[in-house]
Amino acid sequence: MTKRGHIRIFLIATVVWVGFWVAGLPSYYQQYSLVLMVWFDFLVLIPIAAIVYFVLKPLRPERRLTISLWLAFYFTVPLAVYDWLYCGLYLGHGVQFISRYWYLTVYYAIPWVLLPLMALLLNRMRSGEMEKPGVTT
Repeated sequence: MTKRGHIRIFLIATVVWVGFWVAGLPSYYQQYSLVLMVWFDFLVLIPIAAIVYFVLKPLRPERRLTISLWLAFYFTVPLAVYDWLYCGLYLGHGVQFISRYWYLTVYYAIPWVLLPLMALLLNRMRSGEMEKPGVTT
């Protein structure tokens, strides 16, 4: 991936974080119930999975896994740093922000699973390795 590509993904991830931060005001989603946040985390996965699919699908199969890992990096590491700066330092929760803001923390792991799996699934579909219903090999 080019330097420009890295910068672009970093900036997109930063804009996404700012959007989620603004949407979570005034208390960064702490004002919502546990049940609502569980549903929110679950429902957010649907558009994320769709976006991942449409971003990775047009890529050459030999690039998908690498790009998916870079995307996972940029959509977890900088966002975790931003959350730590805001929740841990600014709000004063320290490292405990990880459990207090669990609905954010789960998204430090999800991209590392979802993106590579989507890349591998797309590669299998492309190569015809997926079994067709009713057809045994």
